[in-house]
Amino acid sequence: MGTSFLNTELLPVRATRTLPGRYFSSPAILAEEFDKIFTQRWLCVGRADRIANPGEYFLQPVGQESIIVVRDRAGEIHAHYNVCRHRGTHMIEAEHGRLGETIQCPYHAWTYALDGRLIGCPSADAIDGFRKSDYPLHGVATHVWEGFLFINLSRDPEPFGEAYAPMLGRFASFNLPNLKVAQQIDYEVKANWKLIVENYQECYHCAPIHPALAKLTPPTSGEIDLYEGPFIGGYMVLNEEHETMSMTGRACGVPVAEDLPAIEYPRIYYYSLFPNALLSLHHDYVMLHTLWPQAVDRTLIHCYWLFNEKSLNNSQFDPMDGIRFWDMTNKEDWHICEQSQLGVVSRVYQPGPYSKRENCSAAFDAEVLRALGHAPER
Repeated sequence: MGTSFLNTELLPVRATRTLPGRYFSSPAILAEEFDKIFTQRWLCVGRADRIANPGEYFLQPVGQESIIVVRDRAGEIHAHYNVCRHRGTHMIEAEHGRLGETIQCPYHAWTYALDGRLIGCPSADAIDGFRKSDYPLHGVATHVWEGFLFINLSRDPEPFGEAYAPMLGRFASFNLPNLKVAQQIDYEVKANWKLIVENYQECYHCAPIHPALAKLTPPTSGEIDLYEGPFIGGYMVLNEEHETMSMTGRACGVPVAEDLPAIEYPRIYYYSLFPNALLSLHHDYVMLHTLWPQAVDRTLIHCYWLFNEKSLNNSQFDPMDGIRFWDMTNKEDWHICEQSQLGVVSRVYQPGPYSKRENCSAAFDAEVLRALGHAPER
């Protein structure tokens, strides 16, 4: 990857203790997170080919907001608040589907082009000074990076290229834009979204929680190259007798790229993309989690497995071997996160000390506090 890696033991500890309990139990803090994080940062909403054809759309809930993400007849992707400019009615109810040429509000038939322009409104000529051009749908910024689709609800979003500067080109050798989703599994986890990211950031827990994973890759292996800010991650290394993370340990697909460098084969990369995406790269497939807080103690997670299309048409490989492995591992993680959630809301819970092997979890906490404008507590 052309980057410099460090052993986690050598990283500076960014914080010495876990977050106070209110960060996992307070509705007011969750509301602040939506206001200062989830409506201000770039959010991954999956793959751009979710809407591969003109007119295809899906609704993306973000807290109390509903966002229409749609591809127009020219192939351009647009995102709009699902809010009619007349009386504020939600215009679309189905979670996904295919539109014709327009989006029409069912209440009073105000009609919009797929790019958000108001093009029809009955009796509007009776409204003094009314101009259709003054009432487009409220737009949401979009961007496609490496085949992943992002939205940003901010009124003045940071340009994607600036926000994602540390990540641009980082995974160029992995052929990400051309990979295909082989499976999607959705999970509803009874835990705060931050507990899930904190868990992803460390393998201190891997030996007791993931015995199958620990057999494939030593929990203390690997190094980190991004360890502060909105992007955190690095790689772990497979044991020599195993080819990938799968139930059998055998590769479950052809390499994601024909010219993938040999150095990448034994490495598994894990990166968190603040605030809502977890990206895990193997030489034969890629896994993506997107996280969507539903309440202080509930998170909806969409997990996608991406393969080289040749893997899906090759009887020598079994993509489900890797999918089953991570579905099992995911459930182990979700269970322990739910147990953590039950504990951090206890009246006796106090922030505990982070170990050096949890440096990246501490760095994630620091980014949360920075985004909220909160000073760390000592």
